[in-house]
Amino acid sequence: MAQAYDQAIYSVRLRPHRSLTRGQANMLVFVVSATICAISLPFFFMGAWPIVGFLGLDALGIWAAFELSFRAARAYEDLRLTPLELKLDKVPVRGQTREFRFNPFWVRLDRSDHEEFGLQRLALVSHGRSVEFGSFLGPEQKAAVAGDLSLALARARRGPDLS
Repeated sequence: MAQAYDQAIYSVRLRPHRSLTRGQANMLVFVVSATICAISLPFFFMGAWPIVGFLGLDALGIWAAFELSFRAARAYEDLRLTPLELKLDKVPVRGQTREFRFNPFWVRLDRSDHEEFGLQRLALVSHGRSVEFGSFLGPEQKAAVAGDLSLALARARRGPDLS
């Protein structure tokens, strides 16, 4: 019977979305660098060699932007709901993991909707404490998580299935 109370009703890991995989980003940087190299060669032969350096800085800047983006994508948030507890773990790229625990009977899902832009903010609220989560998600993903979590909280409030 104790297992029914520990069994997850809802569990999800929220991660920032990235349009490109690391391999695709590397290929894009390679293509841009090769193009920059081809563009800069005539300038080099004409004696305008400083242009080569500035174009090289452009390629380096694109590579650095992708590296920073992929480093930021290592952050995530875990939500785990059981009949007795809703646990939110916020794991940043650097630093200490922050853990928040809520009683499913007392926690409320707070949503901030915008007419034009959709769901803008999700937060868990209980006993005067509010914790925002999923801030890196788009409005559609936030709405999906909010719908799933609302259903799971309703199920948790009904109690464990002991059959």
